Amino acid sequence: MLLTYVDESHSRGLYFLAALLCPDAEANSLAEALDDVVLKAGDDFGGIRAETELHGYDIFQAKNAWERLASKPRARIGIYNNALQAIADHDVKIIVSGVDLARLKRRYGSGHDHPHSIVLTHLLERLDEYAVRHDERALIIADECDGQEQYRRELRHYRTFGTWGYKARKITTVVDTMHFASSEASRLLQAADLVAFLYHRVQSGADTDARAKRANERLWARVEHKVVHQRTWCP
Repeated sequence: MLLTYVDESHSRGLYFLAALLCPDAEANSLAEALDDVVLKAGDDFGGIRAETELHGYDIFQAKNAWERLASKPRARIGIYNNALQAIADHDVKIIVSGVDLARLKRRYGSGHDHPHSIVLTHLLERLDEYAVRHDERALIIADECDGQEQYRRELRHYRTFGTWGYKARKITTVVDTMHFASSEASRLLQAADLVAFLYHRVQSGADTDARAKRANERLWARVEHKVVHQRTWCP
């Protein structure tokens, strides 16, 4: 069974969803490895509680529990790196789907579906393709968001009638429904968030400083070999 953890990252220009495909036998080990990353941060710098969330934005921007490291950017990069290395050390795969929001609006005006719905549809298609190819089943656990019931309804529709678009397919490998949980309580949702946030950071060019860009690229290199699909739809 592929436990598939899904989280989002977006700005005015781009909207991404990242899925972490984790075999059930790997889940506890990865969660424990991420726990160890936080425990090490507490040992090294103090004041970081064991339950502190590994949240991409908060670590990058030194917000909330990570505010105490505001003057230590290298420390924060090191913590992010350690978390990504923990992901890379496990038998997981990554799918990233996105959409260019400006082009979406230009082509379809204000009447298009919510970007989350569009990108989630594309992600489900690629997840289903991967699961079929590897004779697997997938259980989806997504970060809590607005529109949860809509996304469950859409999944039911896709399982019965198929998705839309030129790569339309019937979703056959996703079991049960789409489950939603708080990332605060799930290290594996936090792993998906770290991937989504960093990928968005790299693709959007949010950092213009050359050193920051190199740091982002080095971080992404930790998990890039785990990616089995990445695409940004430009309507």
